[in-house]
Amino acid sequence: IFKDEVDYYWARSRVLERMNVSLSRLPTGVVPGLGSDATALGQVFYYTLEAEGADLSKLRSLQDWYIRYQLQSVEGVTEVATLGGYVREYQIDVIPEKLRAHRVTLPDVYEAVRRSNVDVGAKVVESNRYEFFIRGKGFVRSVQDIENVVIRQEGGTPIYVKNVATVQLGPEFRRGTLDNAGREATGAVVLIRYGENPLAVINRVKQKIAEIEPGLRITLPSGKVVPVKIVPYYDRTDIIYETMATLRDNLIEESMVVAFIVVLFLLHLRSSLAVLPTLPLALAMSFGVMYWMGVDSNIMSLAGLAIAIGDVSDMGIIMTENIYRRLTNERDRPYFDVVCEASTEVGGAIVTAVVNTVVSFIPVFALTGPEGKMF
Repeated sequence: IFKDEVDYYWARSRVLERMNVSLSRLPTGVVPGLGSDATALGQVFYYTLEAEGADLSKLRSLQDWYIRYQLQSVEGVTEVATLGGYVREYQIDVIPEKLRAHRVTLPDVYEAVRRSNVDVGAKVVESNRYEFFIRGKGFVRSVQDIENVVIRQEGGTPIYVKNVATVQLGPEFRRGTLDNAGREATGAVVLIRYGENPLAVINRVKQKIAEIEPGLRITLPSGKVVPVKIVPYYDRTDIIYETMATLRDNLIEESMVVAFIVVLFLLHLRSSLAVLPTLPLALAMSFGVMYWMGVDSNIMSLAGLAIAIGDVSDMGIIMTENIYRRLTNERDRPYFDVVCEASTEVGGAIVTAVVNTVVSFIPVFALTGPEGKMF
């Protein structure tokens, strides 16, 4: 269990060290792996593949063997996880009667198929002072390749896989589906790396999609070639822009209300112009402190800033009104002396009011668990 201040990638390296130690205690064949360096908020972009008349298995193959690798190469993307569709696989259904007739066991079939799909080297053969590298390439391309795998021979007669089993292409066992408006679909979710800017990564992903989409094609059983479209159905860009727009609208609305109130009660335009700059300046200073302290700009932090703008405008109105009143009543005194005394007069009360607001938020910093992470 790591503390929050521990570096994220240092923690991952420690976990990898412990995983290597644990290999000796795990059952044979069990190889643990570490997940992608993304957080629970790393899912920023979902999309589906659309092609008229194409089946889900072909779309899944296109996603797994081409699109996924293209998008995973985008800077800031840690993983492209495929959703839905059918994973195509070669399925060998053995026939027990034929196994007994040919005296073949299941391990025999398994080993024969496994050996047939690997590359092997056989050193070199020298001829005319040239060395020729010998290499056996095993790569299954069709059902017939598996059917013609030799299990063993009996008196010079080979026993093929097709003699004891039927081979076909079929879907892998599924544990879930992707539903898009009531119908099954094939798609994926793009996860960004820890600490990356979601908006910048999403824009790079969209640029990559625009590059590869014109070349995406699928051939239907009828021989017709149809284009494949990458259709987003969840894009965090909208949420990001809406959140920033909310903060911008609050700033504009607060500024208009402050200007109207000051002009209405003081009948002095310059006083309203003195209050208005405090709102964007306070916002800019807050962003500067957030950047310096490494606080992310997200929905929660921007919501806090939107609430704080109201307090800032209240304090600005109080300070400006008192300064204006003192300047109006004491015209014969030096200007800066009056401004200083007027500011000091209400400064204590303003600080007390702000401190009360800050104190009321202190319990938020004592939250732990998921609540502490959020707020």
